[in-house]
Amino acid sequence: MKIKFNKIKYHVIIIISIIMVNISLLNINSWINDKEKVRGLEKLLRKEVSEKVSKEENVLINPPKNKDDYYWKHINESFLQIDFNNLEKQNKNTVAWIKVNGTNVDYPVVQTNNNEYYLTHSYDNTYNKAGWIFSDFRNNLNSLNKNTIIYGHGRIDDTMFGSLRFTLEDNWYQNIDNHIIKLSTKENNMIFQIFSIYYIFKENYYITTHFNSIKEYEVFLNTIKNRSIFDFKTIVDSNDKILTLSTCKNNYGKRLVVHAKLIKKEIIK
Repeated sequence: MKIKFNKIKYHVIIIISIIMVNISLLNINSWINDKEKVRGLEKLLRKEVSEKVSKEENVLINPPKNKDDYYWKHINESFLQIDFNNLEKQNKNTVAWIKVNGTNVDYPVVQTNNNEYYLTHSYDNTYNKAGWIFSDFRNNLNSLNKNTIIYGHGRIDDTMFGSLRFTLEDNWYQNIDNHIIKLSTKENNMIFQIFSIYYIFKENYYITTHFNSIKEYEVFLNTIKNRSIFDFKTIVDSNDKILTLSTCKNNYGKRLVVHAKLIKKEIIK
């Protein structure tokens, strides 16, 4: 009787193992398909972007008095030049393009009336677990809030916001040319200077978009700046508008967060 039970147990284990292997193979195949679709879209969409040295009048934002501040080097960065008319034909939800120096982040940004849809849908609106890069529905990327948030999955294949993990490395930090984020909309070209990078368990604090007072905003800025794993030696005050990038660092609830302040803007005529 015991031998028969052991045989049944053995067969059950074999069947469960086969099922688990098949599930794993299906998940791997799905992950590969999602990756290939994203790579194809990347190649297609990046034809719509180039960079240029500004010939238009541009505005420096909240310049520091200290002429040794890296701010003064970063303002020489070129702006992105985007064909938004073509992009909007492909996806009417396109609101911006973002590029993070020293990473693979170089994507159009979409926005809809919630923060869930583009977690599981690609730029072409097909279902894809890789999702897409999207702005918080509470923000307006043309007239920036005090804190503008952009989200993306932290993919291990370095697509979407996966390559933001490069910002945690010392060699990335040591190259000050990497401390820049470029963001363009139909109305504005913008340059942001990174001032804080850290990882933290999921919370709502760093994605606050509305502040009831200047004091509240100052406390917020000091808090997120002091969290940084690197000292960017960058002054941030209540006159600044900031950009926040948020992605998952791992499967245990941690988020990788990058904050940058607006330093230069060009109004597109």
